[in-house]
Amino acid sequence: MQKTGNVSLNQLMRELKESSILDKVLYAFFLFVPLAFVARFLEFAPLYTFFIAALAVVPIAKLMGEATEALAHHAGPGIGGLLNATFGNAVELIISMIALTKGLPEVVKASITGSIIGNILFVLGLSMFLGGLSRKHQLFNRVGASASASQMSLAAIALIVPAIFTATLGTNLTTQKQDDLLENLSLVVAGILLLCYVAQLIFFLRTHSDLTAEESGSEEERKFGQALAKAEQQLLQEEETEEVSTWGVRRAVITLLIATVVVGFVSEILVGSIEPLTKELGWTELFVGVILVAVIGNAAEHMTAVTVAMKNKMNLAMNIAIGSSLQIAFFVAPVLVFFGFFFGHPLNLRFEEFELVSIVASILIVNLVSSDGESNWFEGLQLLAAYLIIAVAFFLHP
Repeated sequence: MQKTGNVSLNQLMRELKESSILDKVLYAFFLFVPLAFVARFLEFAPLYTFFIAALAVVPIAKLMGEATEALAHHAGPGIGGLLNATFGNAVELIISMIALTKGLPEVVKASITGSIIGNILFVLGLSMFLGGLSRKHQLFNRVGASASASQMSLAAIALIVPAIFTATLGTNLTTQKQDDLLENLSLVVAGILLLCYVAQLIFFLRTHSDLTAEESGSEEERKFGQALAKAEQQLLQEEETEEVSTWGVRRAVITLLIATVVVGFVSEILVGSIEPLTKELGWTELFVGVILVAVIGNAAEHMTAVTVAMKNKMNLAMNIAIGSSLQIAFFVAPVLVFFGFFFGHPLNLRFEEFELVSIVASILIVNLVSSDGESNWFEGLQLLAAYLIIAVAFFLHP
């Protein structure tokens, strides 16, 4: 079994040949990476530049995910879970940092909103819909889903409070004083969210790690689900061992570093085309951030959630979709607040009322859908309908 990380061309070709059709399509998207640089230097129209760069981000995000999984495999379950959780939204974080340095804080906040809404409505809805088409229902762990839903409710509180705080300051304070107070509150809230993120990792990866594998339902269903989950876990470990046997630590680290650098340049091209794009097409930064940037930053992860749901692994799909939203709210957003503070590009946690209502409404409907520990195609359709309503509203919002 090869562990060195030295990879030959023949080995890469063999891996490509043995990959799934979806993986081959994503690998074909690497053609858009050099094309993105061509579009930048030849000054293509903003619309073409934006979508070429967007398509270039998708395969890089997938490659970063594979490299992170390989490192997690070698590091063991504890550190591995931490690596997956931390780097799960690396592309989204890089895009947001670049947008922040370019003076686009509203796009950054809109992408945070869009990532939260997109994961718990669009991704989870599509997973439930496609996964449930050929089945009467799919089971997932109700306790784990409830814990995640409670954490999402805490995220909603953390985003609502700064908006209410600002609205109730009164008019006797100067604008500068109000901004300073809001910045201080945002920093404190960001710090608390990061502490809650650490607690979340301990809860799901250490003290209650069984919640990510154990099925819920009746006692008979639960026992059957446990036996099935154990068998699937053993099979999955065997598949993972075979799959990452050619991914040594050296290969994974080098791949992750190179992909991070490349995605940084591509993201800079992507973000640089946003302002010209909004002026050319008349789109708002709110719509671009909430819908387009959010979908692009999480595209590879979205496909993974839908794929595992279609394989009747709804518990894993739930963990990916809701877990990604939790990472955005409890890790990405706080890190961006501190990044902006230390590098002179302040970002506060005051979101617009329309964004807040959309987030709260999304969390409420997901709580209702996930409360019984099972899903079906109709519930997935309801989540997709909710996302479509919100997306259209953001598109029409001036």
